[in-house]
Amino acid sequence: MNLKILAAVAGLVLSFAGVSVVGAAETEDRIAKQLMQAVPGLSVTSVRESEAGGLYEVQSNNGDTIYTTADGVYLLTGDLLKITDNGIANVSEASRAGQRKEQMAAFGAKGIISYPAKGEQKAVIDVFTDIDCPYCRKMHDEVPELNEYGITVNYYGFPRSGPGTPSFRKYESVWCADNQQKAMDTAKAGKPIAQNTCDNPVEAQYRLGGQVGVTGTPAILLEDGNVIRGYVPARSLAEGLGIL
Repeated sequence: MNLKILAAVAGLVLSFAGVSVVGAAETEDRIAKQLMQAVPGLSVTSVRESEAGGLYEVQSNNGDTIYTTADGVYLLTGDLLKITDNGIANVSEASRAGQRKEQMAAFGAKGIISYPAKGEQKAVIDVFTDIDCPYCRKMHDEVPELNEYGITVNYYGFPRSGPGTPSFRKYESVWCADNQQKAMDTAKAGKPIAQNTCDNPVEAQYRLGGQVGVTGTPAILLEDGNVIRGYVPARSLAEGLGIL
């Protein structure tokens, strides 16, 4: 095959690739628009082809995953599972974990209340917490143990009762205190703390929790984006992270 023919073939390949990319983008845009028109209040954050041929994965503002056909007419909700050599894998949860990781990285460490690891840091966990949640308090009692294992604990506010409630204002008072750790320790022990007001990130953290799918507390987000829902004893958590 001479050089002219090779060049022509290469040009055709690039042309078809371009059409494919444009076509995929048009399909994704069409799916997003159709869903948002059909479901009032729904905000589509991403659309992409799923591992399962013919299905598109849609992520929404409420953390739900929706699967749709290319025409956006047929919808499936729930987790997509895949049979692998190692058993059943949850494709949807793996995708959500990746998205959570991106969302947490984009938000950054704005206003976290951190309890650093003692000595070498071996892991970092981001914990969405509610001061008045009994199991959040139980976990907080074990934060020193987690720190001893080399785990840094970063608290994000998620007062479950929502903005404007006494529990929410309590978290804001903790955040606005001169010594946040001391105020957090006192409040988590069920003791009264001084009421403080200031510009604070608690509501932004609360919204972030909703975006990454937090529905209860404590919610422990790992560095890979996976989430542990609920209290786990410190030693069991350290073992699960591969530290012990």
